[in-house]
Amino acid sequence: MTYFQQLISCVDLHAILGSKDLVVLDASIPPVGSMAKAVNSWPEYSIPNARRFDLNQDFSDLASNLPHTMPSAIHFEKAAKALGINQQSQIVVYDDLGLFSAARAWYMFRAMGHKNIAVLDGGLPYWLKLKKPMAELTIAINDTYQQIIGNFVAKEPVAFFCDWREVQAQTRSQGELILDARANRRFKGLDAEPRAGVRSGHMPNSKNLPYNDLFNQGLLKPASELAEIFNDINVNNQAMIMSCGSGVTACVLALAADIVGRNDVRVYDGSWSEWGSLPNTEVVTSS
Repeated sequence: MTYFQQLISCVDLHAILGSKDLVVLDASIPPVGSMAKAVNSWPEYSIPNARRFDLNQDFSDLASNLPHTMPSAIHFEKAAKALGINQQSQIVVYDDLGLFSAARAWYMFRAMGHKNIAVLDGGLPYWLKLKKPMAELTIAINDTYQQIIGNFVAKEPVAFFCDWREVQAQTRSQGELILDARANRRFKGLDAEPRAGVRSGHMPNSKNLPYNDLFNQGLLKPASELAEIFNDINVNNQAMIMSCGSGVTACVLALAADIVGRNDVRVYDGSWSEWGSLPNTEVVTSS
C-alpha cells in the first residue's frame, strides 16, 4: 500500500479501502459560534469502517479549563490504542465540515511521532459529492475495536506546541511570525468571540491568515498557490507560530505549511481562548 503523510484524495482513499493497515478516523467536532452545522454527520453518515476520534473527550486534557488542550503522551497513547491503532497504521482522518478539525487530529498524531497520517482532502462533504461508498449501517464501531488494542506508541511532543509565555515573548521580539487563522472580523475585534469571558482582537504584531483562504471549492489549494500565500505573508521567511480560536484551525495552517515544505512551525495550543481570557496579555483591536 502507498503511504500518505499530508493529504489524500477521496479517489485515492476509495482505492485503498479495506487495506490491512488502513485506519479511517472521523474527527468531527460541533461547529463553534456562528459556524453552520454539518449537513451530514456521524453516526448517520460515515465512511466505511471509520472509527470515532473524539477530540472533545478522548483526545483532550479534560483537566484543562481550555477547549481541545493537548493531552499527555500517556493519555494519547492509551486512547489511540483503544481505537486499535498500531505503529504501522496508515491513518486517514476526516471531518464533516470538509477540513476543520481533521487537521488538528493530523497535527496531534504527528506531534506524537506518527508520520503515516493524512487528511482527507474535502472531507466527508466531498466524499459524498463524489458518491463514494458510505457505511451501510453505522454501529458503535468504537465498541467493535475495544477488544483489539493497538500497539501505538506515543512520543512526548518536542517543538510542536508553545504556550502563552513563549507567544508573548515573540510578540515583543518578532523573531517568529504569529499567524492567526480566525476570520478577519474576529481578528480585528469587530465580532464578539464565541466563548464567554474572552476579549475581542488579536495579539500584537500578529498577522491574519483565515484558514478558509486556503481552500478552493472545498479542497485545499494546490501547493504552488499555498506556497505563494505563505511567501506573501511571511516576507522574511521566519519560523511561524499558528494560532486560532482554540488550537483547531491553527492546525489547518500548519498542514498547509507542511505541504509546502515549511516545517519550522509551532501551534499555540491555548490560542485565543487562552490569550483573550488572560488578565495581563495585550490585545490589539486595530487592523
